[in-house]
Amino acid sequence: MIDTSKLLKTLKKEIARQDKPANRVNYQQFFKEKLAEPEGLRATVLRLISNQVYRQPKENSPTELFQLCDQLLDSGERYTLFFAFDWALKYRRHYQPREFKRFENWLKMYVNNWGACDHLSTGPLGCLLVQFPDLVGKTHPWRRSKNSWVRRASAVSLIVPVRQGLLRDEVFGTADTLLMDQDDMVQKGYGWMLKEATKRFPDDVFAYVMKHKANMPRTALRYAIEKMPEKRRKQAMVK
Repeated sequence: MIDTSKLLKTLKKEIARQDKPANRVNYQQFFKEKLAEPEGLRATVLRLISNQVYRQPKENSPTELFQLCDQLLDSGERYTLFFAFDWALKYRRHYQPREFKRFENWLKMYVNNWGACDHLSTGPLGCLLVQFPDLVGKTHPWRRSKNSWVRRASAVSLIVPVRQGLLRDEVFGTADTLLMDQDDMVQKGYGWMLKEATKRFPDDVFAYVMKHKANMPRTALRYAIEKMPEKRRKQAMVK
């Protein structure tokens, strides 16, 4: 297995090489909570670094690769969460149901903002649910978690499957539980899920929205109806 400390040195070297004003962005503009490090490298630059350095660990066995990702996350170094989630996604053809527990641990231990939540949920978690839809039952407790990022993940992790026409009923079950959630990031998460479901199940989503629009927070409602035809959007917005 590749030496993690050596790999971290390689990553830091590439990060330093790319760390120039043109490659940086103010992250704070995307987050309401105050960030300890508000400025950093753009996602496109991080993805470039990820692809370059991935050439070293990609020949490892799936077990070794996922262990490496665990170690990157444990290191606490900046950007390692991005690389760990990205590399785990690149190994999606090797997923087995047992990966669910690892990804769930990552969600609960390392995710502390919407960007990390969505990276994991629409990446490794979503792809795992596409391959093994029966695992979705394991996400049901997330809907009532005290952790708002876990609740958001219960919806956002369904986006990749629903884009492929899978887990239709799960979408509405999740929306039912999260319907009155007070956290706006959770509202946006399940609203986004409904918006994506509209592309596959337009009549079902419209019927759901019309049934629940009186109680659905306006934030969630606006996200949910964004891709609907104008006539339906107007109907949904009438109080």
